[in-house]
Amino acid sequence: MKAEYLNSVKKQFEYYKSVGEKTFDQLQEKDLFWQFNEDSNSIAIIVNHLWGNMKSRWTGFLTSDGEKEWRKRDLEFEVVLKTKDELIEKWNDGWKCLFDALDSVNEDNFETKIYIRNQEHSIMDAINRQLTHYPYHIGQIVYVGKMVKKNEWNSLTIPKGKSNEFNKEKFSKGKHKGHFSDDLKN
Repeated sequence: MKAEYLNSVKKQFEYYKSVGEKTFDQLQEKDLFWQFNEDSNSIAIIVNHLWGNMKSRWTGFLTSDGEKEWRKRDLEFEVVLKTKDELIEKWNDGWKCLFDALDSVNEDNFETKIYIRNQEHSIMDAINRQLTHYPYHIGQIVYVGKMVKKNEWNSLTIPKGKSNEFNKEKFSKGKHKGHFSDDLKN
């Protein structure tokens, strides 16, 4: 059960990481820094926040509080990243920290108590907390990407108005093992 859970959450994190990356792939560098207004976040700001959260939560995951003293959360929502290369570097660094931490969890340490802002969590609760947080922001990334691209946006999953066609194809294959990420267009 524990190994199955860990494999499942890794697949879900990989899926959401790929959704963000497929959004980046559709955008020009300037689009990553576009803001609807001065109070809204650009994709670059959202990525910077995700990076800060990931580094804080997953560094020393089993041994230290997930809200690190060195984290500067308020700065995560400022214009810090200036290039697509910086954005991609932070994106990959945050995800690497997450996956390395998940790889450190095993049968022997699965019952370890995790603390975030001095609040106790089971490993499962700590992971689930982030598994709800990151897709929230990745959805924002996609939404901003769609606003920027307008009619030129290429759907990442089932295109609007194509649900019946998609389902017909899926059901024509019979029952099979798969993962919800199989619905992401390549």
